[in-house]
Amino acid sequence: MNDAVSAAERAAQLRQQLEYHNHRYYVLDEPEIPDSEYDRLYRELQDIERAFPQLVDPSSPTQRVGGAPLAEFDEVEHALPMLSLDNALSGEALVDFDRRVRERLARDGDVVYAAEPKLDGLAISLRYEDGVLVQAATRGDGTRGENVTQNVRTIGAVPLRLLGSGWPSVLEVRGEIFMPRAGFESLNARQREAGEKTFANPRNAAAGSLRQLDPKITASRPLSMFCYGLGLVEGGQMAATHGENMAVLRDWGLPVSPELRVLQGLAACNGYFDDIGRRRDRLAYDIDGVVFKVDSIADQQSLGFVARAPRWAIARKFPAQEELTLVEAIEFQVGRTGAVTPVARLQPVFVGGVTVSNATLHNMDEIERKDIRVGDTVIVRRAGDVIPEVVRALTDRRPADAQQVALPSQCPVCGSDVVRPAGEAVARCSGGLFCAAQRREAIKHFASRKAMDIEGLGDKLIDQLVERGMVDDPSALFGLQADALAGLERMGPKSADNLVAALAAARKTTLPRFLFALGILGIGETMAENVARTLRSLDAVMALRLVDLVEIKPSQAGKLVDALAALGRPELRTEQLTAVEGLKWFTSVHALMLAERFKTVGEVVEAGPAAVANSPRLKIDGVGDVLAGKLVTFFRQSHNREVIARLLDSGVTWPPMAQPEAHARSPLTGKTVVITGTLSRPRDDFKRQLTELGAKVTGSVSNKTDYVLAGAEAGSKLARAQALGVEVIDEQRLQALIDGSG
Repeated sequence: MNDAVSAAERAAQLRQQLEYHNHRYYVLDEPEIPDSEYDRLYRELQDIERAFPQLVDPSSPTQRVGGAPLAEFDEVEHALPMLSLDNALSGEALVDFDRRVRERLARDGDVVYAAEPKLDGLAISLRYEDGVLVQAATRGDGTRGENVTQNVRTIGAVPLRLLGSGWPSVLEVRGEIFMPRAGFESLNARQREAGEKTFANPRNAAAGSLRQLDPKITASRPLSMFCYGLGLVEGGQMAATHGENMAVLRDWGLPVSPELRVLQGLAACNGYFDDIGRRRDRLAYDIDGVVFKVDSIADQQSLGFVARAPRWAIARKFPAQEELTLVEAIEFQVGRTGAVTPVARLQPVFVGGVTVSNATLHNMDEIERKDIRVGDTVIVRRAGDVIPEVVRALTDRRPADAQQVALPSQCPVCGSDVVRPAGEAVARCSGGLFCAAQRREAIKHFASRKAMDIEGLGDKLIDQLVERGMVDDPSALFGLQADALAGLERMGPKSADNLVAALAAARKTTLPRFLFALGILGIGETMAENVARTLRSLDAVMALRLVDLVEIKPSQAGKLVDALAALGRPELRTEQLTAVEGLKWFTSVHALMLAERFKTVGEVVEAGPAAVANSPRLKIDGVGDVLAGKLVTFFRQSHNREVIARLLDSGVTWPPMAQPEAHARSPLTGKTVVITGTLSRPRDDFKRQLTELGAKVTGSVSNKTDYVLAGAEAGSKLARAQALGVEVIDEQRLQALIDGSG
């Protein structure tokens, strides 16, 4: 067998493997291999195709990036029209739709419907001939659309060749191109960093990305797709129902919404709509309603069409999430970290199911980038429980007396200076715990459920304690007496006694909870766990230095010493360095780290590159240079150390962290565990216990999950575990595993 034949066989194997793993990743959401292994297979195929250009196949996974930029898009006439849907804006409209369907079908009983979320994206038609993607077109006017084949070929979720067999010779698939929320946020972050225009919402981002004349730009955008129907089908037979057809498409490698359900009757449709509405903001993508379709294809054909919409389908829409309103004022609020945040006071408007009168503007960079002024007409967006935000101003409606906004120089709460460190978007009050706003919010965070979990200490009670001067930092909480508390609004003797008892109980905590409760900027619940697990004690955390965490490579050290020597300022103190010209990697964190070892720039230059280079002794998961700077700086500040000392003096304590060597003896070391259902203790307790024994606790079940710890009323995670064959354990079995007897 010659080399070309051998290469052709291997290339075919690799394409088959890559198509299989694309299907697992994009369609089933159950990847079997890590990204690094996929990349290795992909590179091997690239190498073969470079060595043997005659083996390059247009449907190969390596050919997704597309060709040269287009001058314009060609027009495509759809073989079958791409229809729009009628909308149901209320439950009554859906009742009317169901009634009309039953009347036209002369059916007394329930109709079976297929239901799926209505994606807020861009409609697309894919044409496959003999299983190979040959054309992709936008909806356009429903009869004609734009040929965007090159761009759609770059989308990983779209198979270039169908899997399996038995597909029709011609298969047109209708679907929606969309951009997941996480991809949208990362894209806008990249756009901002590059000084380019950001997108108003994921739908605009998806539409703009798909209609790029250069396919390489589309390839760089995080687009995805779900299929929702069929167009022209020739040379083959499809299933008798919509639900079965979508299952067939999924088997052929096409992505279909995992939320697709087949429902019996109107009551089930209403239940589905309510359920999706509750979960809407937890989905990974934007939706604006639910599409209901008569499931039977024969019934669809019998019902037919009216104008340009089918009689057998309807979209029940959620309340609008974007509306127009006026900016009446822009004020500044102070958060628990001292962040001074601009807030737009709006002319009240009904959006997303509630009346909105305030919306966040994030920071001054956002105000300047969006050019928001008092008096502007703006688009305000609200998604579920997310704080409403101002999307953009309609400058063509701007009045002549619209007022620009300036960052206040003094804190609106305490009058301290407002500072905005170089290179940071967020401005902060410099008042620290002296500032009532920070003190109030810091105490609320300290008492919250995932922090010290002080039962009965709500926001309104904390407001009273701060306003009356009874609590000026978290440690003062543990000195509160029942007789003083009983005099507060809505606090009788029994409530006061209960709170004192809750404070006493809260003194016993864990090191991760304590670290999280301190409110260190950037240290959330998971990061606090990582820090505690790595360092094992508060003393070790408080003794942290940047030199323990931050690296300066030998090559960087050499360039740094040369740059500082050229600076000609040997007397300059190292902590005063915030940047070094020509060294993009050098930040204020590196300057603080140098200050731990050298007083002046002259000392750095004299020490030389070998002494400046640094290999950190610790690796804390998720703690990079910036977060390391915030962590170390927090514990260096004397007022923070004083508060911690007072907390310890007041009796706050926790059990020692298990030592790392215990992991080697634990049968749970390296195991992945998912917790679901109602257990005898809070889930956080089990999570901490499992983590300390070396297990990894995740939130979703996959074929990489080792155990599912299930309590009473376990739901979808238990069902998924059983479907995947993942071992399900109860608390008794978990204890047996921990004891080594299970």
